[in-house]
Amino acid sequence: MRRRTFITLLGSTAAWPLAALAQPRGRIPVIGYLIPIHPEPVFGYFREGLQKLGYVEGRNIHIELRSAEGKSERLAGLAAELVRLKVDILVASQTPAITAARQATDQIPIVMAGSADPVGTGLIASLARPGGNITGTTGTTTEMGSKTLELVREIMPSAKRVAVLANATDPFTQSFLDQLQRAGRTLSVEISPIMIRETSEFGAAFPDMVKRRTDIVIVQPSLQRRIAAEMALKHRLPAVSPTGAFPDEGGLMSYSANLADMHGGAATYVDKILKGAKPADLPVQQPTKYELIVNLKTAKALGLTLPQSILLRADRVIE
Repeated sequence: MRRRTFITLLGSTAAWPLAALAQPRGRIPVIGYLIPIHPEPVFGYFREGLQKLGYVEGRNIHIELRSAEGKSERLAGLAAELVRLKVDILVASQTPAITAARQATDQIPIVMAGSADPVGTGLIASLARPGGNITGTTGTTTEMGSKTLELVREIMPSAKRVAVLANATDPFTQSFLDQLQRAGRTLSVEISPIMIRETSEFGAAFPDMVKRRTDIVIVQPSLQRRIAAEMALKHRLPAVSPTGAFPDEGGLMSYSANLADMHGGAATYVDKILKGAKPADLPVQQPTKYELIVNLKTAKALGLTLPQSILLRADRVIE
């Protein structure tokens, strides 16, 4: 089992500058980092990527971190705040944050960290030549939706009713649901989307799923996954998500692109842009490595026995 160190979150402003606030900017590049939910572990991978490239916070780079703390309506204001700070590059993690960044500026370079279907959502022109001021990494989460459903049937062959907690404010949501619906028809599984606009809506969603005798729930990555995982365990519902962070937050299983590659890869784009490259000319990086992660502790708490075929294929088992 691999342990991860989480940064300490101070106060409720969701603003964590990583170099001392008194640090004079001078010629030090300032990077804005925007994320819809809790920044770890993905922000840690981004910092590690910068460190490998020779960047030391407070010495040759400064980072302004902003999290919307699961409140999507805050993203536009946080993006505008980073633009007012005149950051040199704006890194945005997940489609809602990337969309807010694009709406805030068409001048400052934007680096996507783990975007989902950036062409389909209109963020870029193409993967090879993104155009405009946006480039970065994609997690191709659309494909992961159907793969996740296949794995659901493997761990629960009798599953017929699958609920999907979907982010009502995420531009990627419709593509995500369409893919799951197509896979559901192929596998003879009923897909029931539950649109979530605010985290407080989880409180009614889970009892309703239990009442409808839902077999398992899929959680869209841009929602507050940790809270969803906790409530799923409380209501004894297996929960999976196409993001590698989910099992560490208490979810049962994930299958997704490697998070370290995606978010560490965003640091490579920051380095290239700081050295003069234009975002429009930098092809978007697609994932080459995927991971299956299962949380055996959660499975035992649910009284669920995972098949050996899953455990043997898992890249990581949390015990």
